[in-house]
Amino acid sequence: MPRLLRAFSVAALCGLLLSGCFEADRRLVEGVIEESEAPSFYEAPDPLEPGPPGELVRSEPIASTMTGSVAWRVLYHSRDLNGVDILVSGVVVAPAGTAPAGGRPVVSWAHPTTGSAPRCAPSVGADPFDFIEGLRALLDAGYVVAATDYPGMGAAGPDSYLVGTNEGNSVLDAARAARAIDEAGANDDLLLWGHSQGGQAALFAAQDAAAYAPELRLEAVAVAAPATDLAALLERVMADVSGITLSSYALQSYSTVYADRGATLESLLTPAGVAATPKMASLCLIGQNSAIHDIAGPLVGNYFSGDPATVDPWATLLAENSPGAVPLAVPLFVAQGDTDTLIDPATTRSFADHECAIGSEVTYLPIADTGHGLVALRAVDRVIAWFDDVRAGRPVDSHC
Repeated sequence: MPRLLRAFSVAALCGLLLSGCFEADRRLVEGVIEESEAPSFYEAPDPLEPGPPGELVRSEPIASTMTGSVAWRVLYHSRDLNGVDILVSGVVVAPAGTAPAGGRPVVSWAHPTTGSAPRCAPSVGADPFDFIEGLRALLDAGYVVAATDYPGMGAAGPDSYLVGTNEGNSVLDAARAARAIDEAGANDDLLLWGHSQGGQAALFAAQDAAAYAPELRLEAVAVAAPATDLAALLERVMADVSGITLSSYALQSYSTVYADRGATLESLLTPAGVAATPKMASLCLIGQNSAIHDIAGPLVGNYFSGDPATVDPWATLLAENSPGAVPLAVPLFVAQGDTDTLIDPATTRSFADHECAIGSEVTYLPIADTGHGLVALRAVDRVIAWFDDVRAGRPVDSHC
């Protein structure tokens, strides 16, 4: 931002504060300033020195954080599904003040779909905290919150949309990055919390935590309306504009990540779908929704040429990226709204049943009169209370 414009913005902010403005006014002005200056933060050093997963490349304070908290934008090392060293961005938020003896536990948050292109990352916008559902309650409960953007969003990197290992590793490494910021006061205790796409990410993080990040003491994982049976999900959403939008993110991602396994768009989509998919995948769900829908609208009924649940390699890849292959070593909380039209409530309940059958400890919370967008916000108080019970060793309700 030019120096004069920044000075004007700061002066305007001071005027707002002196006139007794609300916290939202302060955060908005500071967030606009930071958003204009953020792009260079995401650029990889040249040359990039290799680093272990979770090692910070850089961090910077975020002034527009909530009152009573401190926050940082972070750029850190992670690993993709092939073990390649990649950079991932995100944010870390902690309660203000000195951490208690022993430090603060970390909740690593996995966000729902915002898009799949770099500029769609939650940390890039003027308010990078909007997409951390339940942030205030988590901070008030004494948690440090780490929130990854996922690989390929914010910082350049491999596609990650519904690629379980890429997402899950970035969720775990965000917690490692939080521990590297001394002022956050984070310790090794870890809890996972995710919504929708983030539910799938959190579940993969939970499955892989012991092998991938053994120094973290994973205690529990909570998900809201998680993407679990991916083939069923694509079948459910393929007949409307929103579904085609989400499908474009997944199919573009898989066609690049799994190109060596024959995941070509031509093997699953109509010629019109093949042409439109990269265009849709370059747009963000927030802020560019109408532009995506303009492309997706004419494709309703003319997008898929085959069934992703039966056409290989797609069927195999979707199964590999559906969580639930192994029992979880920690308790699982699953929340689901009963009027959700994106994630089928019956599919989520079936996933909870499956987890019980393979030996996971499951608490299941159906939420009445709640659709996809509100389920995490309506569940978060129960999730925090459940986290407290699990950490204290108190009995919790069992779905099993």
